[in-house]
Amino acid sequence: MNTSYYRVTFAVAALAVAGCSGEEGPAAPHPSGKAAATCRSLHDRLPEHVDGQERITLDPASKYTAAWGDPAIELRCGVPRPEKLSPGSEHYNPTAEAVDVNGVSWLVEKREEGYRFTTVDREANVELTVPGDHAPEINALPDLAKPVRSSVPEHH
Repeated sequence: MNTSYYRVTFAVAALAVAGCSGEEGPAAPHPSGKAAATCRSLHDRLPEHVDGQERITLDPASKYTAAWGDPAIELRCGVPRPEKLSPGSEHYNPTAEAVDVNGVSWLVEKREEGYRFTTVDREANVELTVPGDHAPEINALPDLAKPVRSSVPEHH
């Protein structure tokens, strides 16, 4: 009996099963207090289209997440402060790359497949993950500037 054949077959089957769960939305954060109320307000103001992509229905639904297109541009509100912006973290970098798009500042983090943008100096942290299929990824940010500005106050 050739056991290596069975190990390879099992690995391929496991990968195939793992790939079937991709329709779920981003993991919902669990903000509390003022951040939770801020995120619920933002959710109600999010646009139907981001970078030309149509908003999709997520399962499970959450007032702290939203997504557009396929592969999905994913928004999460109420996430922890990024380590790059957290003094004392081993990844702290006070000069990390940031961009200002229509009055909203975003930390820019290159990922293996695309970019993650996180708001800077807002009462709730809003994170947007944009897959490389939507390059240039920064084009997703202008559609979110108005709802973020009107729902997520600057941190003073």
